Amino acid sequence: MSLSDRDNFSYNELSRREMRSLIFHLIYAAEAFDYTVSVESIVDNFNKGMDLDIPLDGEALSIAQKIIEGREELDRVIEPLLDNWRLERIGVCTKLVLRLSLWEIINTDAPSSILINEAIELAKCFSEKDAYRFVNGILDEACKKYRADEVIVPVEPTEDMEQDEEGEQEELEFDDKD
Repeated sequence: MSLSDRDNFSYNELSRREMRSLIFHLIYAAEAFDYTVSVESIVDNFNKGMDLDIPLDGEALSIAQKIIEGREELDRVIEPLLDNWRLERIGVCTKLVLRLSLWEIINTDAPSSILINEAIELAKCFSEKDAYRFVNGILDEACKKYRADEVIVPVEPTEDMEQDEEGEQEELEFDDKD
């Protein structure tokens, strides 16, 4: 479920999937403003313009800020994973999904299979038609490189599985290793 599918919005009741969607929206807005507007200002505008309650000291803003500040480093990590592609050729939304997901792979203990599945869902919602396959391949390689000790079992999501995993994700917390 994306944020746009909800009739009402309560920050404290967001699922992990919805939190990722919110973070994606924040980094997308920052990208749209060519990173000349602060994330705090973006959140303030979201809150005022859409009657939201995103806290300025909340997890979404904090993670979005870390992704934005580390975007050049994240891009340097992504580039070697691209097989016969240049970063400049990747669509904006796909690149942002990769940055968000790679940040999570590096900085959290959330299971890789869930992180990849969540990235696929974000790509299906916001990226080009088949970009989710590209995202899956890049993140699979990233997990092999950065989580070599974790056994990654690829899962092709079904409607039932998404419900089960969404329940699991509600319990996950981002554990920042900075």
